[in-house]
Amino acid sequence: MKTDHSNTELEAGSEICQPVEATVPDAPEIEPDDPRVMAAVRHFRIVVRSIQAHSAWVERQCGLSAAQLWALWEVARAPGLNVSQIARRLSIKPATASNLLDKIENKGLLERARSGPDQRVVKLFVTRSGEKLLATAPLPAQGALLDGLTRLADGELEGLNKGLEALVEILSIKDEGSAMAPMPPGKS
Repeated sequence: MKTDHSNTELEAGSEICQPVEATVPDAPEIEPDDPRVMAAVRHFRIVVRSIQAHSAWVERQCGLSAAQLWALWEVARAPGLNVSQIARRLSIKPATASNLLDKIENKGLLERARSGPDQRVVKLFVTRSGEKLLATAPLPAQGALLDGLTRLADGELEGLNKGLEALVEILSIKDEGSAMAPMPPGKS
């Protein structure tokens, strides 16, 4: 039996899915199958899959995720960094950095030490095992995406940033917290 709900009243506490207006003021009408749109989708997929493939390759090579390896490299470059400094260098939240560093420490590649007049400050140092791993670890240390972005010409990087900023602004569901979360490793 078919029921027409178009003119019925809502019961208390019930909800109906309403269509979302997904229009952008002053935006040109572009069809979803526009070759430019489809090319952008393909490029996004290639970028994401490349990052995932790089992370999986790094993990096979040295037993660390790409983010863990990058964190270990940062500590080796500047012994005595603290968790907040690592978080800034990796552009992740301090809690995420702490969890990441715990995993590296559990593998015996990193150690934490309290030193100086303020014993509350925990500093990070690479262990001998960590140094051995870094001597044979794959590059780029900071990961494929950051390496690729640093290789773009200034104008290309500026244009990419403007385009991505506009895309983020248009998206109806935003997860701004994801800007500070590492990419999940790929499966291969």
